[in-house]
This record gives sequence, structure tokens and C-alpha cells, in this order.
Amino acid sequence: MIGVVATAGTTNAGIVDDLEGLGAFARENDLWYHVDGAYGAAALFSPTHRDLFKGIRHADSYIVDPHKWLFAPLDCCALIYRNPTVARLVLAQQASYLDVLHEGSSEHYDWNPSDFGIHLSRRARGLPFWFSLVTNGTAAYESAVQCAIDLAQRTQELINECDYLEMVRPSSLSIVLFRRKGWSAERYNQWSHELLASQVAFVTPTKWEGETVGRIAFLHPNSTEEMVRTIIESLGD
Repeated sequence: MIGVVATAGTTNAGIVDDLEGLGAFARENDLWYHVDGAYGAAALFSPTHRDLFKGIRHADSYIVDPHKWLFAPLDCCALIYRNPTVARLVLAQQASYLDVLHEGSSEHYDWNPSDFGIHLSRRARGLPFWFSLVTNGTAAYESAVQCAIDLAQRTQELINECDYLEMVRPSSLSIVLFRRKGWSAERYNQWSHELLASQVAFVTPTKWEGETVGRIAFLHPNSTEEMVRTIIESLGD
């Protein structure tokens, strides 16, 4: 065993592992600790939920995808290392056509992006995200992320009030998994296509322990309870 991988908010259900406990175990046993927060780590901005992520402080590396819940363009991803030098020792690649780029400048070599990931060629994916942070400030991100979490919790309340719906599990972060009683997988798919065709919402079903269920993932801060009520009413047909 060389490492421990924890998830800080699964993409399908928003589940956050015991980051503190797993991190402490990794430290005690001298194991590499990686935290996958591709979707969920954005909730570090949430005043009500950031305590769930305290264990990230133990991480040797963690990842977050700003294109998922931080409003960046597609394929913007951030991989952060506690000690970048260790990552470079493992991931740096040597090639005669690249070596000339490093010669005579240890400073440039230390921070060549190609030495910290397995891919060489890449676009400046992080630049739009940086512009957004500078323009809007972190307070705007805090508000936007919290709006999604609050709406997910309110959606759970509305579902619990419907006799034809039931929660599959408690809402987690900005994701709600629910069951429409009596529906088959085909009916879920038909409903999803009808919602999209009518421009009401893009809500796709998913699988939970082998069962097809409904899944609503909130990201946009301008989503409203009125929109949710329209979706819920469409499930009663």
C-alpha cells in the first residue's frame, strides 16, 4: 500500500468522505494522501459546509475542476501539491527536443508545467478562471456556491412533501437524488427528454445501486425555487 485516495464530494451524489480520518491514517502510516475534489471541493467556499473539508490540510495532493462548480470553461482543472518537488521527481519527462528549453535557467525548469503532469502540450486553461476570480472576487463565489447548496436542501423539503416522490438519500452539497414511485428507466428517460425539449430544464436520470433514479445537480446561482416546483410538478404527470 502506497497511498490513500479520498473523495471530497462524489459527482453522482455529492458524498464527502471522512477526509480528516483518512488523512490522519495516511500521516500515521507515511502514505501519500490524495483528495479528489473535482466537483465537490468547490464547497470550500460554503460557510455552512466548509468544515467537511478540513481534512484536506493533510493532503499531499488534491484536485478540483473549476469547470464543474466554479464557473470556468470546460476542461479547466487544478492539481495542487503540498510539495511540488516530489511531484516533479515522479512526473517530469526527459527528451532531447525538450532539454534545450531547460538549459541555463534552473528557475524556469523548477516551474515548467510539463513537469507536474503526464501531458506536455496544453492550453492556458486556468487563465479564464483567474480573470473571473480577479473580476468578481471570492465573495461572489461564496455566495454562488451557497445558493446551490441551499436550493438543494429546499428541493429535498419539497420532494418530501410529495406523495409520488421520495428521496433516495439526503441531499448532499448541491445534488439531490430522488425516486419517482412506480417509474421505469424508460419513463425517467422520456421525462428527461420532454423537460429538455420544452426548455424547462436539463435533468438526466442516473443509477444508484443499480436502480434508475432522478438526479438534480444545482450549479447556477440564478436557479430558483419556482424552477424546482415546475420540475416537481412535471413528475406528477
